[in-house]
Amino acid sequence: MARPDGRQPDQLRPVTLTRGWSTHPEGSVLVEFGATRVLCTASVTEGVPRWRRGSGLGWVTAEYAMLPRATNTRSDRESVKGRVGGRTHEISRLIGRSLRAAIDLKALGENSIVLDCDVLQADGGTRTAAITGAYVALHDAVSWLAARKALTGTPEKVMHRSVAAISVGVVAGEPRLDLCYDEDVAAEVDMNVVCTGAGDFVEVQGTGEAGVFARDQLDALLDLATVGCLDLAEAQRKALGSL
Repeated sequence: MARPDGRQPDQLRPVTLTRGWSTHPEGSVLVEFGATRVLCTASVTEGVPRWRRGSGLGWVTAEYAMLPRATNTRSDRESVKGRVGGRTHEISRLIGRSLRAAIDLKALGENSIVLDCDVLQADGGTRTAAITGAYVALHDAVSWLAARKALTGTPEKVMHRSVAAISVGVVAGEPRLDLCYDEDVAAEVDMNVVCTGAGDFVEVQGTGEAGVFARDQLDALLDLATVGCLDLAEAQRKALGSL
């Protein structure tokens, strides 16, 4: 069964990482996975939350949101509803955990960085695009701190590994990399995988949407995801050398 956009099963969508997309934040990246577009901004503040003061450790956290018309039909803003939805909480926490795996909080010193990931257009893989772009925005924010001699350690010590994320799934019995929306809603197995630039796993989220899946399917999906994340790590390296 052909993929909706004609890609091979192990092929990523076109990936673009545009640094400096927004003027004001200490780091900003527009990340595009095909038609999915997410704006990732990194905001630096001096000091850390009250519960962390005096520890010598910094803090990195994230917030995720989707614009009302990022999808085919308009959705209400969560601020108007008066509460943040469970899916939004889940994705925000995933992004925060993933980015903290890339950073040495002691070397960061008592500084805080907030990653805001706003989905401008959704076509599947918004959380994985957000993680991949937020890493680059975080890197630029750390460089901003380094230029002001505000770090406890060197920039290389602070950003001691890279992280990227990709979706994989089984669609029509076939393992596929980087699912677009049409594939995501039809997937028998759906998985999001976060990897370091060395191919180690940070987090794996997977479920059998239409039943159960076998160990060999799991292995095939993890193999696909690892290769995809390594390709994304290369795209991140190229983007960080672009300015």
